[in-house]
Amino acid sequence: MSRPLIGVTAYFEAARWDDYVREAVLSPPSYARAIERAGGAPVVLPPINSHAIAAYVSGLRGVVLTGGTEVGAAAYGDEQDPRAPEPQPHRDRFELALARAAVQADIPVLGIARGMHVLNVAQGGSLIPWLPEMLESERHNEPGAPHRIQVSVSSKLGKAVGDHVEAVAPHTQSVRRLGTGLLAVAWADDQIVEGIELQGHRFGVGVQWHPEREMGDGGKGNGLFDALVEAAR
Repeated sequence: MSRPLIGVTAYFEAARWDDYVREAVLSPPSYARAIERAGGAPVVLPPINSHAIAAYVSGLRGVVLTGGTEVGAAAYGDEQDPRAPEPQPHRDRFELALARAAVQADIPVLGIARGMHVLNVAQGGSLIPWLPEMLESERHNEPGAPHRIQVSVSSKLGKAVGDHVEAVAPHTQSVRRLGTGLLAVAWADDQIVEGIELQGHRFGVGVQWHPEREMGDGGKGNGLFDALVEAAR
């Protein structure tokens, strides 16, 4: 059986080789490995401009919107919190356009961490720009601190990972208003949304954690990438 091509969004950053610093398209290998292990063929997508998106959508069978710098508040009509990292408007513009095109074409989409936020904003939703202030707590931003996430068992996400996940996924943004067609399907114990799903779509799922880092034997990341690639066939 042929492997479906799965696009993987990437960083566009300065990188060093020997004594040279040049802009480079960068992607952590964990995404590609997770897709390959699930039976797909990963293709890295540089966020240079939006002109190639129509060609990507016509040739790809799935898209992974990856993690990274938080979505700039201007993308959803809010003010940038000064405590948040400097946004990357070029990447925001590219990935929002890609997400909209993929949804319109009914191409399977998996949004991971930042990617979940991209999917939500692409559908007209909004984000909490600085979650610690709203909660008056750093509990969602503590590195290395796992928390339990409850998952709706009737959702595509639940069918892939079960009724709960123990995840380490520090984040300072979160979903505020859900975008059109999206439902919350996973929550932390304080009801912060940790997973979303696009209704009426072949496979449109976003998660706050990083399943590509959980690809060991029995890891729940296996089931989520398996579901993405199966939908992409």
